[in-house]
Amino acid sequence: MGGTFDPVHFGHLRLAQEAAEILGLERVCWVPAGRPWHRSQPKASAAHRVEMVRLAIAKNPLFELDDAEIRQTAPGYTVETLERLRAQLGRERPFVLLLGTDAFRGLTSWERWRDLFELAHVFVAQRPGHSLTPGGMPSALASEWRRRAGTPDALRERPAGRIVAYGTTALDVSASAIRAHFAQSRSPRYLLPSAVLDYIEAHGLYAKENGAR
Repeated sequence: MGGTFDPVHFGHLRLAQEAAEILGLERVCWVPAGRPWHRSQPKASAAHRVEMVRLAIAKNPLFELDDAEIRQTAPGYTVETLERLRAQLGRERPFVLLLGTDAFRGLTSWERWRDLFELAHVFVAQRPGHSLTPGGMPSALASEWRRRAGTPDALRERPAGRIVAYGTTALDVSASAIRAHFAQSRSPRYLLPSAVLDYIEAHGLYAKENGAR
């Protein structure tokens, strides 16, 4: 499960937990992005973002942290991360990339996006009110969807190549909304783990963005 996690919040954590239960995952590997190429640069530094993830997942034995993208200096691509993890796991072990619906719809803009399906299955967390139909996708992605759509059980039958969409708990939480709370001098408590909020406040994160601290 990759992302900028700027900051990590309960929406991220709930998605990972539900995916683990739905798919029977052995573990969920969290991979904070270092310098994402396809979006604006994160507000918090890489070091702060990886530490916030570390605090957020510390008490869940299903979760582990992979900081390889944080440590590299060049912008990273998800396909390269999957290649590295696939090399570690071997060719036959089922492996799943966890995505939200918005990220999945934009998949055709990713580097070597078709190669993703050769490396892993894709699980799309579908929030209530966010339909996922071929008609709402780029034609190339819709073609892959029709060819690869399956059920959670199908992901255990082969190491990669299937797409599973599954409804998850509706948590209308986003990193941008949390940063907006700081901008408005409002507390985002209960939108993210207390340990993460305490870390943000202790280090004055997002202070330059909001000018309120």
